[in-house]
Amino acid sequence: MSLSLDSDLLRTFLAVVETGNVTRAAERVGRTQSAVSMQVRRLEDSIGAPLFERGPRGVALTPRGDQLLPYARRVVGLLEETSAAMRTGPLDGPVRIGIPEEYGQTILPRALAAFAERHPAVEVTVRSDTSARHLALLESDQIDLAVIYSPDRQTGEEVLCVDPTVWATSIAHRLEERDPLPIAVFTDCTWCSTLAVNSLKQYGIRHRVAYTSDTLAGLVSVASAGLAVASLSRSTIPSDCRELTQADGFPQIDSSRVLLRRNPRRSSAAIDGMVEMIREAFRPAAPAG
Repeated sequence: MSLSLDSDLLRTFLAVVETGNVTRAAERVGRTQSAVSMQVRRLEDSIGAPLFERGPRGVALTPRGDQLLPYARRVVGLLEETSAAMRTGPLDGPVRIGIPEEYGQTILPRALAAFAERHPAVEVTVRSDTSARHLALLESDQIDLAVIYSPDRQTGEEVLCVDPTVWATSIAHRLEERDPLPIAVFTDCTWCSTLAVNSLKQYGIRHRVAYTSDTLAGLVSVASAGLAVASLSRSTIPSDCRELTQADGFPQIDSSRVLLRRNPRRSSAAIDGMVEMIREAFRPAAPAG
C-alpha cells in the first residue's frame, strides 16, 4: 500500500497533540476549528485508522497516533530546519567557544557538527575547561562564547538548563552503606567540593575523601568501578551508576544552572548563529529555571 502524508496535515496533528484540544490547536495554526477537524480526518483517512480518542476534556492519542507522533516530529522538525537553513545565507569567520567537560561528549558535539555542516566557512575553535577558566578567557578576550555552570540565581542571565549536582554510585555495589562513606570530588572546584561535603554533614553522613580528580572522566570511572560515591551533574551519570536520592538518605548537592555567556567585545553573524545552535541543542535537556 502506498501512503502519502501531507506535511501540513502533520503540523496540524502536532498542534492538536501539543495543545490537547482542537480549539486551541486551531488558534495555534491560524485556522478555524472545523478546518482543523477536517485536516485531522484527512490524516486519519490517509493512515487508515483513528489517531485521537475524543473526550469531554479534549483528545488523547490512540495507539496508532502514538506510533505516528515521533515520525511527525522528525518530519516537521527537518522541514523547519531546512527552511531556516535556506533563509540564512552561509556564514563565515571565526567563532571561539568554551564548553564544560560535562557536555563535551554529549549535547554540544552534535550541535557543533550540525553547525559546521551548515556553515563550513566558519572556523570553530572549541576549548574544554572549568567554568572559572572559561570566565577568565572571556574576560581576556580569548573566547567569544562560554557555556558555564553557576550555583547563583542572578537575574538577567541566559539559562540553558538546570543540571543539579548529585551523589552517584555504582549499581553493582552498595557503597552508600559504608561508614565512613568513601567519596570522590573535583580537585580544583572549591565551591563544588565545599557544597558536596557540607551536604553530607547536614545529613549526618560520616565520610572520607577517597578520590579527587581534575577531570569528569576520573570521577565517572571511580563511581563506575565502585571505588567511591561521586559528586556528578545529573546529566553525566553513566548507565552503570544511579543517583542517590533522598529516598536513599542522600541530599541533592546543588541546583546548578547551565548558562550561556557572550563576550561583549565580540559580535558577528557567525557568533549569533552559534548562539542559536547552542540554544537549540539544550532545548531537549533539563528544563530551565
